[in-house]
Amino acid sequence: MHGLYHSGLLRFINGSLSLIHEIYTICDTSNKSLKGFVQIIQVALFFIGAIIIIGIVINKSPATLFAGLGASAAILMLVFKDTILGFVAGIQLSANDMLRPGDWITMDKYAADGTVIDVTLHAVKVRNFDKTITTIPPYALVTDSFQNWRGMFDSGGRRVKRSVYIDMNSVKFCTPEILEKFSHISLISDYIKEKEKELNEYNETHHIDSSVWVNGRRQTNLGVFRAYLASYLKHHPYVHREFYCMVRHLQPTEKGIPIELYFFITNTEWVTYEGLQADVFDHVLAVIPEFELSVFQNVSGMDLRQIGSDILQQK
Repeated sequence: MHGLYHSGLLRFINGSLSLIHEIYTICDTSNKSLKGFVQIIQVALFFIGAIIIIGIVINKSPATLFAGLGASAAILMLVFKDTILGFVAGIQLSANDMLRPGDWITMDKYAADGTVIDVTLHAVKVRNFDKTITTIPPYALVTDSFQNWRGMFDSGGRRVKRSVYIDMNSVKFCTPEILEKFSHISLISDYIKEKEKELNEYNETHHIDSSVWVNGRRQTNLGVFRAYLASYLKHHPYVHREFYCMVRHLQPTEKGIPIELYFFITNTEWVTYEGLQADVFDHVLAVIPEFELSVFQNVSGMDLRQIGSDILQQK
């Protein structure tokens, strides 16, 4: 009878723990998972309960059985190694708020790139974007490095860091005619006037011979293009105003000079973000010829066919 009583008590406590976890999951707004903690309590509960029931059945004191188990602690540590490691890792993950269900994480070692769907005592399940499921041991998330994208979503801005390569042969000084053409572009009309005034004052102050183009300071079509891109991003409705926003040169390469756009989009949702990013660079690529610049592009089969066709026509 005592065994049945203790067995029923164990089932009651186990059911209560499961109920408390379900209520917490429904009511908790922080989305922190307590499943690992509940599981370790359940394991400990059943272990202690099993010892008590066995002691009752064989008419031995549970304290005597626990004392005997102490001698085999090393074996128990080996048997429950993953459980102990998972428990400790779960405490660290929860205490440091490193991981929550719903977080997007990336962990190359385990080919994980997706959303955390479950955090248990022995496994963290990640639904990848290709709909596969990756299972990661909790202690691996503590001992190894992984990337959690939650901070990006919480910040309200998603970074864009992309370059276009400009053919360096197309970079040149701006003549008065070119500056007149550029001054009609609304986003940089004031910039053109103020910059030209600044450069003229500098050249006059330093008695620069303006008849030679390389003397003094002059505007270039690439410099004006950078100013246009900076103004374009500044006025874009979906570019974050409080985060870094800049247009810069990178180290020139055999592919030309990279002009990098570095800014943050206010919409962090993946599909919308990709669409807004594409819209920005569609516009950038379309306006490059307006500044008498050329995009670098490797020779393609179409280019070779055109060259061959031109040669044949000349013959």
